[in-house]
Amino acid sequence: MKTIIELFETAVANYPNNIYLWEKKDGKFEGTSYKETREKVLNLAAGLIAIGMKKGDRSGLISDGRNDWIISELGMLYAGGVNVPLSIRLHETELIFRLQHSGSSYIFVSGPHAAKVEAIRNSLPELKKVIFLDGKENPAENDINYQELIKLGEEYIKSHKEEVESISKNIQPNDLANISYTSGTTADPKGIMLSHLNYAANVVQSNTLMELHSDWRTLAILPWDHAFAHTCCLYAFMYKGASIASVEVGKTPLETLKNIPQNIKEIKPTILMSVPAFSKKFRQNIEVQIRKKGETLYKVFQFALKVGYAHNGMGYNRGKGWRFLLKPLLWIFDKILFKKIREGFGGELKFFIGGGALLDVELQKFFFAIGMPVCQGYGLTEAAPVISSNALHAVKFGSSGKLAKYLEVKILDEDGNEMPVGKKGEIVVKGDNVMLGYWNNPTATAETIKNGWLHTGDMGYLDKDGFLYVLGRFKSLLIGNDGEKYSPEGIEEAIVEQSPYIQQMMLYNNQNPYTSAMIVPDIEAINRELNKRNIKPGSEEGNNESVQILLNEIQDYKKGGQYENMFPERWLPATFVVLPEAFNQENGLMNTTMKMVRGKICEFFSKELEFLYTPLARNIINDVNLAAIKKWNS
Repeated sequence: MKTIIELFETAVANYPNNIYLWEKKDGKFEGTSYKETREKVLNLAAGLIAIGMKKGDRSGLISDGRNDWIISELGMLYAGGVNVPLSIRLHETELIFRLQHSGSSYIFVSGPHAAKVEAIRNSLPELKKVIFLDGKENPAENDINYQELIKLGEEYIKSHKEEVESISKNIQPNDLANISYTSGTTADPKGIMLSHLNYAANVVQSNTLMELHSDWRTLAILPWDHAFAHTCCLYAFMYKGASIASVEVGKTPLETLKNIPQNIKEIKPTILMSVPAFSKKFRQNIEVQIRKKGETLYKVFQFALKVGYAHNGMGYNRGKGWRFLLKPLLWIFDKILFKKIREGFGGELKFFIGGGALLDVELQKFFFAIGMPVCQGYGLTEAAPVISSNALHAVKFGSSGKLAKYLEVKILDEDGNEMPVGKKGEIVVKGDNVMLGYWNNPTATAETIKNGWLHTGDMGYLDKDGFLYVLGRFKSLLIGNDGEKYSPEGIEEAIVEQSPYIQQMMLYNNQNPYTSAMIVPDIEAINRELNKRNIKPGSEEGNNESVQILLNEIQDYKKGGQYENMFPERWLPATFVVLPEAFNQENGLMNTTMKMVRGKICEFFSKELEFLYTPLARNIINDVNLAAIKKWNS
């Protein structure tokens, strides 16, 4: 399996009448078979060729997950084009950068997001056509209604069949399939170049971790532009002739989210892909529903969980030794309690595949106990993305599972020496799934891929049984609890540069619910401001006001502030801690090029970091911050 074309053609040949796509229309889910999907794909590809798409042309795709998302991508690929999948959460300025940088000639856009594209199209000089998935009233010369493009293709293919077929047959394994942008700062997101071979190889690699079956179904609840959903849903399921359902799109993003529980009951998925944020929400909803039925039942549920936790151990030793004695009791709780919970998920769910970010061990234990295990995995977009995963037959809570076959992994120290089993270092990967590089960014490519090895920037180790443990970032990327990544440097630089009261700042988010900041104040500037206000520096009022001054600087970047919309709000600090000393070369917190040494800062101020994720830290005027201000004034 060397290309996505080959992957899809093989699936159509092997499973022509299996349902590939489920979509809710007029109140019920309707299925589209592999054969029917192929027909639409070929017609769309022919339409794109007819309007001038050439091999290597890039096209943006902005849409919620739906049949037309994957049909659009496959249509582009069959026409020799390259898809640039874009998050529906991106702001207009973020879209402009990605579309300009990728040199996209075309954009596919669904109805809810069409206004954003209309607003930015004049900023895109290379743009030739906008294809409206839901049509457009009174289309202008460079507007095309998606259904009309398919009809155009139907006509074109009748007289140009050989031309259309030869283009898709001549797609090579190393031809570009996608440019997927990292969630970098507004100025510097990187375009990850993923080839046909990257996807095809990773689908085969993923299938060595756990084998999917052709009668399985999933509801694709994660954004389809994310590498995890893209490979593990759209293509891994295709490989086995299995079915994918899209979430019913609401009038607002919140409405779409609210449709998920109902859609799960309707589709009755066999497996679901999840990220920690979803897993936490699922658990909260389960516990809320049980509490509603009375405190007695909730206490029984808590006891049943304890039995499940004890029986399952750390996963790999579940039911072994003395734990075997708990099996009859667990069986009873499963019949009277856990089974009913699973019915809320359709009743046929075998397991979740967890990715995007590390999942708390406690949550892993919870879902295993109720009979809906989360098999935690690890990967990154640059690896297309799957590298490892737990599976029902091989699991250790807290780990990211065993390595997929047909790829190599090494753990290296900072000097590039390979580390023995159990010793931590940077995770580096080699295989056909490793990206071609970053689009138009040879410097970043050379820093990330060395001698064919992808340097992930993640720290981890392999245990004696071959399970991979991922410990966090070597690099500085912020990682939200849903797996989304963002580079902090642009935000830090902007705030330090524009604020007279902040001398140094480091943002932190390592799979946490919110971003926080460590701040080194410019105490002299703050005291000057206090004196202007006739407030005595060092007094109780002065210390309180000093912290408030710092808070106001951060608020300037949030809604209503003078710099609002400069950065996505979720990456701005929800709370901060004032540090008692600065970063410098003497304490090892700055390097020779005067850059912050993030890992050392986190270790040095580990108590402060821990405090930032406690409820007390949400009130900015707290004892820790006031004590630091006092120290600066002493």
